Amino acid sequence: MRAGDHDRRPDDAIGRGRERGHEHAHAHDHAVPVAGRAFGLGIVLNTVYVVLEAVVGIVIGSVGLISDAGHNASDVLSLVAAWGGQRLSRRPPSRDFSYGLPRAPILGSLFNALLLFGAMGAVSFEAARRLAHPQPLPALPIVYVTAVGLFVNFGTALLFARGRDDLNVRAAFVHMLADGASTSGVLIAGLVIHFTGAFWVDPAVSLAIVVLVLWSTWGLFTQSVRMLVDAVPQGIDLNAVRATLTDLPGVASVHDVHVWPLSTRQVAASAHLVLERPVQEPNALLRDACRRLRERFRIGHATLQVEFGEPADPCGLLERHELSEPVAVRHESRTSRDSGA
Repeated sequence: MRAGDHDRRPDDAIGRGRERGHEHAHAHDHAVPVAGRAFGLGIVLNTVYVVLEAVVGIVIGSVGLISDAGHNASDVLSLVAAWGGQRLSRRPPSRDFSYGLPRAPILGSLFNALLLFGAMGAVSFEAARRLAHPQPLPALPIVYVTAVGLFVNFGTALLFARGRDDLNVRAAFVHMLADGASTSGVLIAGLVIHFTGAFWVDPAVSLAIVVLVLWSTWGLFTQSVRMLVDAVPQGIDLNAVRATLTDLPGVASVHDVHVWPLSTRQVAASAHLVLERPVQEPNALLRDACRRLRERFRIGHATLQVEFGEPADPCGLLERHELSEPVAVRHESRTSRDSGA
């Protein structure tokens, strides 16, 4: 509290909080994401490899190389989108964007997933056509090109290995691993064709790559959509958050509890706390609430509104925004009020 606040009555302090509408306590996660140079280096390496793979694939007529080049090309674009999203997320708040742009990386992750879905659809069509009509092709160029690709794909994945707790960086990491698996499949196909002459292996491996990529991308797609529609982050139980706030000293009930992802690394929450009576140190109550939310649920941005009144008759927001179950009321608090009546 500011100097001089101790001379005022506790209920005056709460009243000022009610006039402002909300009491805030913020603890942001400022963990630095993977350095931008990792994205830049990954983009350069993969672009060079895509050109090499596409040219050789077209010259020798390998649908495996062409499909893998298309897969890698989509990942180059996804890296560009992820890098751009990461840079946008660092922009400070403004009058138009009061939080800044922390969700820009989520859009990048969603774009990555949609791009891969489209690329794999095209690859599936061409692979199915080639599987019905296998065509002879030289195998050694496939082996040489994909050997280079393994170093590029897995080397790029290592650049993002340390930042996988960020959805945007994890998307890039998964894409690079998928590229490595895809390239490994084409390399094996080249060896099989070289030693057996089974040309149908080339499109068959392409279809197997499609299944692998779709499986690895689906989780990123669904998580990106959940974050964009403000779903409660996975691993956080909304009822547990409500119970944690209800257990605070002096709190009779809690309503309008909301938890949502503020970014790929930050979680926000808001709630209304109904107090039994004026508290001596309202700021201490709010600090305690934010500490519990941070330690138990990793919620780093909490906005809490303090109210007085009967738990059964909270503010008007309850009917529009609360869950269907009854408002949580501590039994011992209700009993103490009844006995004192």
